[in-house]
Amino acid sequence: MSAKLPRFGVWALVHGSRAALQDPAEPYDASWARNRALVIEAERLGFDSVLVAQHTINPHDPSLDQLEAWTASAALAALTSRIEIIAAIKPYLYHPVVLAKMAQQIEHISKGRFAINLVNAWNRPELERAGIGFPEHDERYAYGREWIEVVAALLRGEVVNHHGDNFRIDGYQLHPADPFRARPRIYVGGESEPARELVAAHGDVWFINGQPHDDVARLIADVSARARPAGQHALRFGLSAFVIARETQAQAEAHLAHLFSLAELDKPLRERQKANTDPKAVMHQTFAQSPRVGSNGGTAAGFVGDYDTVAQRIAAFHRAGIELFMLQFQPFEADMRSFAEEVVPRVRRLLAD
Repeated sequence: MSAKLPRFGVWALVHGSRAALQDPAEPYDASWARNRALVIEAERLGFDSVLVAQHTINPHDPSLDQLEAWTASAALAALTSRIEIIAAIKPYLYHPVVLAKMAQQIEHISKGRFAINLVNAWNRPELERAGIGFPEHDERYAYGREWIEVVAALLRGEVVNHHGDNFRIDGYQLHPADPFRARPRIYVGGESEPARELVAAHGDVWFINGQPHDDVARLIADVSARARPAGQHALRFGLSAFVIARETQAQAEAHLAHLFSLAELDKPLRERQKANTDPKAVMHQTFAQSPRVGSNGGTAAGFVGDYDTVAQRIAAFHRAGIELFMLQFQPFEADMRSFAEEVVPRVRRLLAD
């Protein structure tokens, strides 16, 4: 089960607003300046983590701005002092020895606050237009599994000799080693069978996309029952969710309706994104089952309501095994502040009882 109290994180706005791109109350802004200010404010408010998603081109529209995840994460590591910085990585974009060295450097800059979020890519143009190619779903996971085996061993300070299907590495070792812990934490996303096998074998935390409580509980039970390598600690679980918390239920539902209406303006972009998405990606199959706003499951987790209701629902997910809640808001900065001030204390009181 989870620790007594949950952790709370925020999604960096790497490609602008999370729920609706044409919101007059939140102009589209994926700039470094905005993300720097947002993460510094999140740390001040007490948030525990920030997830910096990786896209080299904007997944909605290639003409729109897109923050670069790894250079931004290195800068954030130098500008903050407490918050965990999680940088997503798509293995096909970096050779494992290069990425491991980058990760180890950010680990040093952050003084032991860095983590990797392994994702195996769903956006075809990002890889195809670069000439990298876009293999089939299970092939991408096989590649990712071999890739993370190399990266994890390098981060542990081992001398790596690896002769696999995709990589041949002879006598590679990173210096300086990690002085803060055995290696940076590894988060893994994806809910397909290959993804579940990968996280059981190599992950520290499994990121689950937002969905109803009972569905999340079943996912946790399935992966918790899988064998782990000897010596590894129990797997922990994180949940992505979009939050609309207001003083009253009516206010929250009105804002949800407002965001739904704004999201209608984005339909052409969403259709383009759908056409570029691997149809075998389980997260997109799950998302199609119910209306929602926000990415990675968004409001499907049900965190829409008055402050007490949202706190009660978060507490229920935590009791089911969710340790980290990775959250989205819109308007992001204002709702992030009210969540920290109004909802987090209520969750802590509920779980302290």
